Amino acid sequence: MSFSSLKLDTILCQHLKDIGYKLPTLIQKETIPHVLSGNDVMARAQTGTGKTAAFALPLINKLISLDTTKTPRILVLVPTRELAQQVHSNICTYASPYSYNAAVIHGGVSGKDQIQQIQSGAEIVIGTPGRLIDNLRNNDFKLDDIVSVVLDEADRMLDLGFKDEINHILSLIPKERQTLLFSATFNDDVYKFSKNHQSNVEVIKLDESNTIATSIKQIIYTVDESRKRELTSFLIGSKNWHQVLVFTRTKKMADLLAKEMTKDGVKSLSIHSDKSQGARNKALASFKDKSIRALIATDVAARGIDISNLSYVINYELPYQAEDYIHRIGRTGRAGSNGIAVSLVSSNEAWLVEAIEKVTNEQLLQEWFPGFEPDLSAPQSTQPPRKENKRTTRNKALSRHKPRSKR
Repeated sequence: MSFSSLKLDTILCQHLKDIGYKLPTLIQKETIPHVLSGNDVMARAQTGTGKTAAFALPLINKLISLDTTKTPRILVLVPTRELAQQVHSNICTYASPYSYNAAVIHGGVSGKDQIQQIQSGAEIVIGTPGRLIDNLRNNDFKLDDIVSVVLDEADRMLDLGFKDEINHILSLIPKERQTLLFSATFNDDVYKFSKNHQSNVEVIKLDESNTIATSIKQIIYTVDESRKRELTSFLIGSKNWHQVLVFTRTKKMADLLAKEMTKDGVKSLSIHSDKSQGARNKALASFKDKSIRALIATDVAARGIDISNLSYVINYELPYQAEDYIHRIGRTGRAGSNGIAVSLVSSNEAWLVEAIEKVTNEQLLQEWFPGFEPDLSAPQSTQPPRKENKRTTRNKALSRHKPRSKR
């Protein structure tokens, strides 16, 4: 099946061919016809499956038949700044044969320039809920002419506590609209949200929920907490790995680990929500052009990091939410490539491995790395920490002690 067989505009099909898009992916084959027909869509697909093109291509195609009002007609909501930038970049690439403009709205940078993009005439707006709410409250622009809304990574936005913001944004958009929801998982919150905001919805499930791609080799090393950093640097250095994405649970640990690994001879930078947008962009650019070997990231900041052929992911600390493990290692082994996901597990994290096994229905073999065997005589704790609610988790992740305008 070709893109032309999906009844996309001939100019768009030729452009896709010119930029190297040969055949549509499965999510694109299943989704594009429904979006072109004007249906609401609820699609479950993992990262790296081509879902941005799955909604962007038919929506760009849809603009051809609309009046050119030079006002926002399509709105895409995403959970993080990095993902907003990535989606914006992709849409600009897809829409380049036409005169359509896309604007991106997120915190961390001057809001004036972003508002100017929209007021100058942008048919497509990509934004994070927090900054978009601020703009709408200030009457910087309106969404009266929106005909299609996309909720990208809906499960993550709801996990971060954006439900109220999204509900408010949707209340300002015409009820007669097309609503597209893309999510890596379909949990109760996602189903309830869909029921409240979608009608006659086409449900697309491309894979079993919480499954790991077979192209990813999972390795679990049991190691003392005090030797994790040493083992991380040794693995990267001795195996000559480049472009290694390393996950930590906290921003403080991300900064500390990047500093210490650089001292070890593994040039590293950290990326998280406390960093300025300029620093985050610089770190990501350095990672993409291989100026640094490792990027140390928290879960929130990692959303939107899209590196072609990323081969290595290291979980320096396992996430408290088992589903986040799937999202983390899903950054590698994409588009048919193989990937390696290494997790370093101390004795007090054994319960996190069990939680992952329960969610994925897969047993994870734990092993020792020669020279880094754990000290079995040391006291061990297997008690999980007190679980936080979603609002608390979101406030910590997004540094909600800061003014709203800086989100």
